[in-house]
Amino acid sequence: MSLLSNIHSPHDLRALPLEALPQLCEEIRKTIYLQCSESGGHLAPNLGVVELTVAMHRVFDFGHDRLLFDVGHQCYTHKLLTGRQHLLSRLRQRDGMSGFPEPRESNYDLFSVGHAGTAISTAVGMARGDQLSGEHWTSSNESGRRVVSLIGDASIVNGVAMEGLNNAGTLGRQFLVVLNDNGMSIAKPQGAVASYFERVRLSQSYANFKRTAKEVAKKLPGGGVMSEIYHRMGEMSKAAISEDAWFEHFGIVAVGPIDGHDLPTLIDFLNEAKHFDRPMVLHVNTQKGRGFASTESDPTGTHSPGPFVMPNVEQEGCRIEVRKSGRSFTAAFGEAMCKLMDRDPKVVACTAAMPDGTGINKVLAKFPDRSWDTGICESHALDMMAGLAKTGWKPFMAVYSTFFQRAFDQAFQEAALQGLPVRLCFDRAGLVGGDGAVHHGFCDISLLATLPKSCILAPMDEASLIESLVFMAAYEDGISAMRYPRETVDTRLAKEPCPAFELGKARALVRHARPDCAILAYGVMAIEALDAIRVLDADHRVEVYDARFAKPVDGELLSRLLTAGVPVVTVEDHSLRGGFGSCVLEAGNELGLDTRLVTRLGLPDSWIYQGERRDQLAEAGIDAASIARHVRNRLDDKSSGCDVLNHDCGIVTA
Repeated sequence: MSLLSNIHSPHDLRALPLEALPQLCEEIRKTIYLQCSESGGHLAPNLGVVELTVAMHRVFDFGHDRLLFDVGHQCYTHKLLTGRQHLLSRLRQRDGMSGFPEPRESNYDLFSVGHAGTAISTAVGMARGDQLSGEHWTSSNESGRRVVSLIGDASIVNGVAMEGLNNAGTLGRQFLVVLNDNGMSIAKPQGAVASYFERVRLSQSYANFKRTAKEVAKKLPGGGVMSEIYHRMGEMSKAAISEDAWFEHFGIVAVGPIDGHDLPTLIDFLNEAKHFDRPMVLHVNTQKGRGFASTESDPTGTHSPGPFVMPNVEQEGCRIEVRKSGRSFTAAFGEAMCKLMDRDPKVVACTAAMPDGTGINKVLAKFPDRSWDTGICESHALDMMAGLAKTGWKPFMAVYSTFFQRAFDQAFQEAALQGLPVRLCFDRAGLVGGDGAVHHGFCDISLLATLPKSCILAPMDEASLIESLVFMAAYEDGISAMRYPRETVDTRLAKEPCPAFELGKARALVRHARPDCAILAYGVMAIEALDAIRVLDADHRVEVYDARFAKPVDGELLSRLLTAGVPVVTVEDHSLRGGFGSCVLEAGNELGLDTRLVTRLGLPDSWIYQGERRDQLAEAGIDAASIARHVRNRLDDKSSGCDVLNHDCGIVTA
């Protein structure tokens, strides 16, 4: 009999006998594995936290208590236990289950979160808020709210997490941080803190904590106060106080490490932590990808695979086979970087915990002395690249567009302000499909365009990606960046020569002697524009340009078109606010041109949630059919003598 199908809320979980929980965990693990094989998703991270999540919901009432997720891709079990099994079959689709915590789905999700390092800080905020309202749990207020944050995948090394811990130590109330330590980040964790936890995992155990627990408590900040806290703790927690706990420097009691797959032990420890009235870290060891040979043997490769063919799960050492959908920009970038570094010995590269996701894994393997994975710390990574630039190297930083936001301060202060040529390569730029709003790269242009002498470019295919890197390697005047999507590379122009990038110059793809309209498309939107003109009537003479640069814009081309009265439609996979189209308008204004002839298409001033990238482009009005419709409307309005202005992808006549 299936247990999972009868779990409609955590109340049903708490009604099960303890001995039934291993079967429930097995069913959850199999359900997640099967669904990810169909839709893709964060597989290995979720397989590793099944018992931990079941135990947390068994002990706490998160319909009332606060649960904050860090690196929200660990949330699948949580969602299955909180009434969302009916959404799983449409995982990462618009009308299905988001792959991250999502308050629109359930009150059990407090924040929509896909970045790392934030949970402790937001939990501190909620803890303080409940305390100010008199709603926090104390031994004299049993109906109050408890606060728990779950942090994992090595995000504890993130700077924001450190800041949160520093402040959490000042809370005079219950506050639990569950550290899911699986010995992994997205890939192998990096840095001294990661090495510390590795030593803890290898050298410490429950048994050898007990002999020094009381002495450790006395040495913690607060002296006699901590000794009193020790006496308040349950016997199990006393026994597992860490002898050389790194967390003690934050004024936080650290307990563990304990086995994150041992349900009775987890439940016992959580029950004790539930009644502890000071900040505590419960250090839990788990195995990323647990339960299947294919995921246990390759936790990095199965971190977030696309749909895959399931192997015989009984066969040890087998690997899943991801269904191929074409060559990705990520793969093309990794190979192009290797070739660039072969040719130019001054080029160095780094990423922040995303070697596979950005393609830098190929570089790390081939050039281990000239490339680095810094772990989940984008700000440090960019500052490190600035230091390398200062010493005469040519640094390239590969980072998801949405994660770059965390390092903008460093791009401003340590790179652009110093005039240092740090090069940024933005994977997952624009709409990202199933990962949804937390991962859309929609504001990188608007951020970087504000920086003097910044140069912002975008390739439309693999050949132009290669030329982009060559251009960036030679650009020394300031910070430079290129952006490309989580998408397969279009090959329609693969047999044509790709001209080298020239600063601020667009590339003509379709020309007419007397054009009715011109599309200036940025990056891969040039492919959509080429598809759009095929939809238009043959008597519509529409030119298409691969704009290549958002900064600087091709002013010569813009002057020629607008001076001749040719309407211009800009298309970008980026927010209209401060994006490529805005750069075109600004350039036109500076040149004294009639910018009323410019229509901008881009991402609207609203959130676009998870789904297929193709559907998201259509929703934003920037797929081929939508571009064709806008161009047709523009030409119809021109022929009727109306002026056309653009407002957030909408066409209005004036």
